[in-house]
Amino acid sequence: MIYVSDKAREKVSKLMQDASIEDTNNYFLRVSVVGGGCSGLSYKLDFDNESKPMDQVFEDNGVKVVTDLKSFLYLVNTTLDFSDGLNGKGFYFSNPNASRTCGCGESFAV
Repeated sequence: MIYVSDKAREKVSKLMQDASIEDTNNYFLRVSVVGGGCSGLSYKLDFDNESKPMDQVFEDNGVKVVTDLKSFLYLVNTTLDFSDGLNGKGFYFSNPNASRTCGCGESFAV
């Protein structure tokens, strides 16, 4: 399961409005893990409307989240959150599978 906090849900909804995505039933948040970043792996977020055969689909807090099977192995029980504080603004992941994260919170290692 991939979880979505209240703040992340609000920001996802706002970003969909800003991107003029009106058909929210067919669009979802795609979360992936890609190579890169100072710790070796990075998170990637996109809006998408096309599922792939091996996608894992979740819905939490009113947000449909889709990830590929390979990325899901790194994301099990991860929570997507959003911060708008002075110490950093943006989406971040609380990933119990990460053994180390970088200072900016955008990359991790397992």
